[in-house]
Amino acid sequence: MLITHADAGNADALGVALEVLEGQASVEVCETSNPGELDSILHRAGSRPIVVAGGDGSLHAVIATLHRRNDLAGKTLGLLPLGTGNDFARAVDLPLDPVEAAEALLKSSPHPMDLIVDELGEVVVNHVHVGTSVMASKHGATFKEILGPFGLGLVAYPLGVARAALKPSSIRLRIEVDGEVVADVDRQVLMVGVGNGPTVGGGAPLAPDAEPDDGRLDVVISFAIDPLARAGYAFDLVRGKHPERPDVVTLRGRQVSISGEDFWMSADGEISGPERRRSWHLEPAAYSLLLP
Repeated sequence: MLITHADAGNADALGVALEVLEGQASVEVCETSNPGELDSILHRAGSRPIVVAGGDGSLHAVIATLHRRNDLAGKTLGLLPLGTGNDFARAVDLPLDPVEAAEALLKSSPHPMDLIVDELGEVVVNHVHVGTSVMASKHGATFKEILGPFGLGLVAYPLGVARAALKPSSIRLRIEVDGEVVADVDRQVLMVGVGNGPTVGGGAPLAPDAEPDDGRLDVVISFAIDPLARAGYAFDLVRGKHPERPDVVTLRGRQVSISGEDFWMSADGEISGPERRRSWHLEPAAYSLLLP
């Protein structure tokens, strides 16, 4: 079963990928435009592999629905990365070319994948972050709307980072990793990232060493508050060199909690808030993903 979103602007890429898949396999294509339709489609999937044609948001929607139905364990998913950023596809080394991705699917086997789950039961497939990086996501979404039609969507997040750096907002947070306090409200924080995959925004390496099947969350905390430090952090982030900075702390764990001043967060690109406290834990090998 292959699931695609009705409003996705990837008809040509989907068409060439389907041509490859249908040459060697029987494929039922299911188009969905709302959560109710998705729930009905997944109910009919049974034990068949479920291939998601889209980006991180599409994969998140399918996994979140299966998790909410208590139907994720034991499920095998596949991914045709037809989104703009495709960060999770990058994390698992899937080809981004639609023909190569379809060919890889046909040669794939199931591999267990970890999943981030918050205290409300909501899932995070790739990354959740708090602080100025959320403003970068907001600005990046605006730039994506403007530049996407010209094929320049991949530069949207770096532009968002640059704009957020001009007018940052630091917050005072208490951050705990596996029950240990690693930052407290007496020190201002620029941003916090909790990653299952290494990149956000179409390739920005926020947690460059994260792997979605290693049984650990990667946590990145930036204390780059003053203007010069912020500029340096933004530059180093784009290059993936920010973990080497003295004002950046990186850790690994199984559970993370954040509390303190009101904060906004971005989970797999979906922005929500304000919040005063949130926590996340890792569920190892929560589902299987078809990988070559």
